[in-house]
Amino acid sequence: MSAHSLPDDSAVFRGVFDAYPDGVLLVDAQGRIVLANAAVTQLLGYPPSSLEGVSVDTLVPDSVAPRHAAHRSSYARAPKTRPMGTDLELMAKRADGSEVMVEIALSPLRMGRGDAAISYVVASIRGIAEYPRVKRAMRRAHYNEYLVLLGRVVVDTLDPDELLQRMPAAVREALAAESVSVMLLTPNQRELRLASYSGAQADRADLLARPNRPALAAAHVVAHGTPLIVSDFAREDRFDVPAHLREAGAMSGVAMPLIDRGKVFGVLGAWSSQLSQFGDDEVAFLEALATLLSTTLQRAQAEAQARHAQRLETVGQLTGGVAHDFNNLLMVIQGNLQMLADQPAVREDAPLRQMVAAASRAGQRGAELTDKLLTFARRQALEPEPVDPIALLHALADMLRRTLGENIRVAVHAPAACPRCLVDAVQLESALLNVAVNARDAMPRGGDLVLRCGAGQAPDDEDADSQPGALAADRGDGPAPQEWVWLSVQDNGSGMSEDVRDRAFEPFFTTKEPGRGTGLGLSTVYGFLKQSRGYVELASAPGAGTTVTMYLPALNGDDVDDGAAGAAGARVDAAVPPGLRVLLVEDDPEVRNVAETFLKSMKCKVVACASAEAALAKLGKDGKFSLLFSDIMLGAGMDGHALAQRVTTQYPDMPILLTSGYSGPQPAHSVSNVELRVPTLRKPYSREALAQAIAQCLLEYAG
Repeated sequence: MSAHSLPDDSAVFRGVFDAYPDGVLLVDAQGRIVLANAAVTQLLGYPPSSLEGVSVDTLVPDSVAPRHAAHRSSYARAPKTRPMGTDLELMAKRADGSEVMVEIALSPLRMGRGDAAISYVVASIRGIAEYPRVKRAMRRAHYNEYLVLLGRVVVDTLDPDELLQRMPAAVREALAAESVSVMLLTPNQRELRLASYSGAQADRADLLARPNRPALAAAHVVAHGTPLIVSDFAREDRFDVPAHLREAGAMSGVAMPLIDRGKVFGVLGAWSSQLSQFGDDEVAFLEALATLLSTTLQRAQAEAQARHAQRLETVGQLTGGVAHDFNNLLMVIQGNLQMLADQPAVREDAPLRQMVAAASRAGQRGAELTDKLLTFARRQALEPEPVDPIALLHALADMLRRTLGENIRVAVHAPAACPRCLVDAVQLESALLNVAVNARDAMPRGGDLVLRCGAGQAPDDEDADSQPGALAADRGDGPAPQEWVWLSVQDNGSGMSEDVRDRAFEPFFTTKEPGRGTGLGLSTVYGFLKQSRGYVELASAPGAGTTVTMYLPALNGDDVDDGAAGAAGARVDAAVPPGLRVLLVEDDPEVRNVAETFLKSMKCKVVACASAEAALAKLGKDGKFSLLFSDIMLGAGMDGHALAQRVTTQYPDMPILLTSGYSGPQPAHSVSNVELRVPTLRKPYSREALAQAIAQCLLEYAG
């Protein structure tokens, strides 16, 4: 078209104005719309030309209207061009009251000359709701709303079953799916059973149980331990598509493994009647939900274990007290039966001898029953098994990364190979987790958590004097250093002062505010390792972080239960030297009478006392005793441990033998017993057992 045939300027302007693909508004200084092109009326749902003369505030959502007036006034005072592409996403109100996401470009326009010039603002408006990045952002925001919803369920109910039952319906709504299910592995790992469900074929949901065979979809996820996306079930060849999915019209699907401490325990899955319904955003959403569910189940399990442990502790205390008293009764019964059996009238009367023997056997069965009660009262039963420390640390690290938070960086430094140890794997993992949680609390702003393992002595502990604040908790007379397997947890948190570090293993000692800690974390770690023939070391200083190292005896092919062999090796000639002068301390008069009779039958010279205080008075008058033989539980006043401590201090060469109705180490003084090398004879004991214990005690003190 030649220049002379161009249409007039107004026609060109209007044509370009209406043909422009973005919405355009011409707004005067009072905020009224002077012109609006077709694109903007279509975007905002208005009839053609209906916006002209309308205040631009009409297009602003009510929630931001007050701020918009201030922004418009500010722009009028200093107008400047603001182009598109600034990623400033705004909302515009449509004619029907709905809102649409837009980007807006502003340009000042001045028409005319001099004082007659008029100022306008040209606003270009572009709808961006269909942009791929915006769609993704909106989709993720949509999924986050459901994550928050289900997270609130966890916080409000503290019930994993509530979350488990409500999750499928929420996920189904979020994904616009036809069906969502949670399937859990049975304990024998042979089958996947439905735990919760929402959607199509709900009337058959209780029948949805599948063999754990990789040829099936859910089992395929279990076998591989990775998310699964199916864009088109009709073209799927990795597994067999169940007939019930085809019958229901399933076209696409997605599934996520549920993982606890590195092991898959179930599957969260969904299917849709649309092709290619699920992608990376849906996988990320389901992964977050799977982590939430796994963490909630772990927490519930831990809380249940804590409640169980608390109940066991309470019942154990009651049981221990009853069993102790019962052992005193058995001591009287069995001791008198043994003395009765030595009487000539009984030895010469066969029927009477049989009755005494039967009563003795019944007493022995009572002692065995009491021993079982005391075993329960003393500690939790362990189930030791060969454990690979490298595999254990990697599995623990995976769980910690999911549970400690993104600001805690978890790393594993392990050698290529490490000896196994014979230990209760669940309790060892619990001990490491206890320490890791303490480490997290010492790093409120985040930090590094390093898990290590190895054989021999831990590198950081080779020279304890060079380490900040090294503390060993009761290493005892264990294996040589090269026979240990060690596992450590190191953080770069706030560390401990010397006073705190020295009390770290004390039960109920905590530096946390009330309600946030029981003070049992490290004390239970100590108790578990002690029971497992190991020990624990702690290195810490203010600002230098903390390292907790756990030592356990290494396992080799020759390891056997050496309890019987040790006992046999410990046996010595049970002959007690005639004339041995024994200071006997026992508060129960009948038990004291039995013990005194046993000792006199061994030709011992016995001085009997009912209390520790009376025994100390006797020693003060005449310290020439060859042996102190005392019960531990002596009623009111000083107990046997305190008496042994006093006697050891004042008469360091005097052999001491303690006795108790409790089985095994005494809860309050087991460490002291080891340090004092005081042997303990368990009630009820026979005369032969007492003779053996005295002979062994004298031999140890002589050595």
